[in-house]
Amino acid sequence: MTHIPQAETLSRRTQYIQVLLMGISAFVMNTTEFVPVALLSDIAQDFSITTAETGWMLTLYAWIVAAMSLPLMLLISKLERKKLLLGIFAVFIVSHILSVVAWSFNVLLISRVGIAFSHAIFWSITAAIAIRVAPEGKKAFALSVVATGTSLAMVLGVPLGRIIGQWYGWRTTFGGIGFIALVVFILQARLLPTLPSMFKGSFRKVPELLKNPMLVCLYLLIFTVFTAHYTAYSYIEPFMREIGSISENFATFILLLFGGAGIIGSVIFSRWGDRHSTLLMFVSIIIMLLSMLSLLLAVNSVWALSLNATLWGTALMLLIISMQAKVLMVDQHAQDMLMSMFSGIINLGIGTGALFGGYAVTHISLSSIGYVGAVISLVALLLILFMIKRFPALRRS
Repeated sequence: MTHIPQAETLSRRTQYIQVLLMGISAFVMNTTEFVPVALLSDIAQDFSITTAETGWMLTLYAWIVAAMSLPLMLLISKLERKKLLLGIFAVFIVSHILSVVAWSFNVLLISRVGIAFSHAIFWSITAAIAIRVAPEGKKAFALSVVATGTSLAMVLGVPLGRIIGQWYGWRTTFGGIGFIALVVFILQARLLPTLPSMFKGSFRKVPELLKNPMLVCLYLLIFTVFTAHYTAYSYIEPFMREIGSISENFATFILLLFGGAGIIGSVIFSRWGDRHSTLLMFVSIIIMLLSMLSLLLAVNSVWALSLNATLWGTALMLLIISMQAKVLMVDQHAQDMLMSMFSGIINLGIGTGALFGGYAVTHISLSSIGYVGAVISLVALLLILFMIKRFPALRRS
C-alpha cells in the first residue's frame, strides 16, 4: 500500500483550491462583461436616455478589450503574476465602486473603461496562472475550471444580475460584483504563490502567426459570429419587453434558459468535439441563423421563445468551444498569444455587434434586430463553407 505524506496531500489540496479560485475569478470577470445586457432598460430609464445610447456601454467596453488585450499582454510580460493579478482586481473593484455611485452616464462609461482594462490583462494571464498552480498532470483540468467559470457567468451571472437589478436596482448588481471581487482579491492575496513571469514572446511573433491563412480565416469567422450574435443579443431584453410585451420575470427566465443551454453545448462538444468539431461549427451557425431569423415570430409565444433561446444558447457555446479548440491547434508554442488575440477578436465582434444592433434599433426598428443578425450570420455561414473547401485540415475533424 502506497503511503502519501500528509504534507503532500495538503499541498495538492491547496493547489486544487488555487485552481478553483482562478475559476471563480473568471466567473466574476465575465459576469461584469455580460450583465449590462440584462440591465439596459433600467440603466436607460435611470439616466433618461434611449436603450440604443445605453448600448455604448457594451461597445466601448468590448472595443477597449479588443484593442488592448495583445499590447497590454506584451507590455506587462515581465511582471510577477500574483502582484499583477492583485493590481488588476484592485482596479476592477475601484471601477465598480465608481459604477455604483455614477451620477451621470458618462461617469458610468468611465467606470467601464477601468473594468475593461482589467479584463484585457486578466484574460492574457489567467490560463497560464491556472496551469502553473494546478497539481502535476492536471493542466487540462485547470483549463476546464477556468472555462467553466466563464460558462457559469452566462448561465448564472447574467440572470442573477438581472434578478438583483430587478429587485434592488442596477447599481446593487454592480455593487454585488465589486463585493465578490473584493472577497476574491483577499483570497488571491492569501492563497496564491509568487509566480515569476515565464513569458518569452514578442510583437515579432504576431506577423509570423498571421501568415497562417487558416488562422486568419478562423479569426475572421470568430469576429463575424460574435458580431452577428451581439447585433441581436445586445438588445434582447428591451426586445422581449417592448416587442413581445413579456413580463420582467419571464424575460429573466429566458436569459437564464439561454445561459443554461450553454451547458448542453459543452456536453455535446465533450462527446463529439474531438472527431466532428468542424461539423458542429457548421451546424451551430445554421441554428444561430435560424434562431435570429425566427426571433420576431417566436417572441409572441412562450414555448417558441423558450425553444429559440435553448437552441441559440446551445449553438453559441458549441461555436465558442469549437473555435477555441481550432485556434489552439494552430501553434502549441504560442497559445498565450493565440488566446490573447482570440479574446481580443471576440470583443471586437461584441463591440461591432452592439454598434450594429444600436444602429438597427435607431434607424430601422427594435423589431429588426433578429433579421439584421441573421444577415451577418449568413456571411458567417458562407465563410465556413469557403474554409471547409479551402483547408483540408478542417475536413478531417
